[in-house]
Amino acid sequence: MSPSPSAGQPPVAARPAYAERLNLPWWLWLAGLVAAALLAVEIWMGASGVRAWLPFAVLLPLTAAGLWWLGRIRVAVAEVELRVDDARVPARFVADVVPLDAAGRREVLGVGAHPLAFVVQRPWIGGAVQVVLDDPADPTPFWVVSTRHPVELAEALLAARDAPPLADRTAGERG
Repeated sequence: MSPSPSAGQPPVAARPAYAERLNLPWWLWLAGLVAAALLAVEIWMGASGVRAWLPFAVLLPLTAAGLWWLGRIRVAVAEVELRVDDARVPARFVADVVPLDAAGRREVLGVGAHPLAFVVQRPWIGGAVQVVLDDPADPTPFWVVSTRHPVELAEALLAARDAPPLADRTAGERG
């Protein structure tokens, strides 16, 4: 008997259908580190002793840590849910997904924005998706999530919503 083709692979539920990290672009890293270095030079101003090295030893690592923290958000669509950092919404509660360009995102988040909407917006990323929810127990009407690939994220989330439950698929494979 030959091994199954999925031997050694993670279970279907563990593989994300879509995954993205909302990293900062290289030019924001450069601008942030240059600004921190300029501030360190301003504090140093030719002094000797601790004031000569302490601003550089403190400001540059703190700036790098802050820039990394800004780009830490992960967006993923797994088998049964949308994950945005540590927030999760089951795909069965998704009513619709609307891909947005920069103008569409501005309109959704503008003057008429809903105060209970869940928003993860990164200004250096132009696209986003609006995930309209249908959960009577949750007052959140929709999520707005920044993404570099709004159409792909929308397709993956709609496919996860429309897929049969995992228990139905495993029962069908056994029978």
